[in-house]
Amino acid sequence: MDGIINLDKPAGLTSARAVDRVKRLLPRGIKIGHAGTLDPFATGVLLLLIGKATKACEKLMDAPKQYECTLKLGFTTPTFDPESEEIPFADSIRPPSAQQIEDALPAFVGPIMQRPPAYSAIKVGGRRAYDLTREGAAVELEPRQVQVYSIGLLEYSWPILRLSIDCGRGTYIRAIARDLGEKLATGAYLTALRRTRIGAFDVKGAATLEALAAPGQIAASLMPIP
Repeated sequence: MDGIINLDKPAGLTSARAVDRVKRLLPRGIKIGHAGTLDPFATGVLLLLIGKATKACEKLMDAPKQYECTLKLGFTTPTFDPESEEIPFADSIRPPSAQQIEDALPAFVGPIMQRPPAYSAIKVGGRRAYDLTREGAAVELEPRQVQVYSIGLLEYSWPILRLSIDCGRGTYIRAIARDLGEKLATGAYLTALRRTRIGAFDVKGAATLEALAAPGQIAASLMPIP
């Protein structure tokens, strides 16, 4: 049993927990992993690697990714997502026009330097940055280069903004929300995030956890190793 399962991860579940749910459906001794973690609040494409497909992890991690995200302007949160308390960005905010947002987006396209959020899994001195931050330590991660291929405005009605983002490995969508909010002088954080594609794997062809639990569906959902 070797291959890739394109899973549509539901909200409220860690990537590791999603892997565990599918592992229980596999014959004992079969390896399983995943390529590209999604935060618990996020949904969409999570590639599960079964058997020999676990060796393709790095290749799949390097594949371009596509997201649809919803931002709330005028507010921020410590984690830049809905998993921490909402905070007003400023006492007085002037809502930007759709054109002002369109004009701001090109600054986030191309090879850009991006500072990862303090609440991230990056290790600092052998420990996860989010653990240090939760303990009250001042964590300032160094900017690093990431690749953003395109950003498109899908919908805007103050204070809600929806974007589509095509990007490369290591890009933090939460950091794009943070930095765009700062550029617009409104603040911003993610309220929803959906990964719609990794390489050739599109969410339209993804299986749900409920579907995979049906007899024979694991084998039927296995896709070839690229």
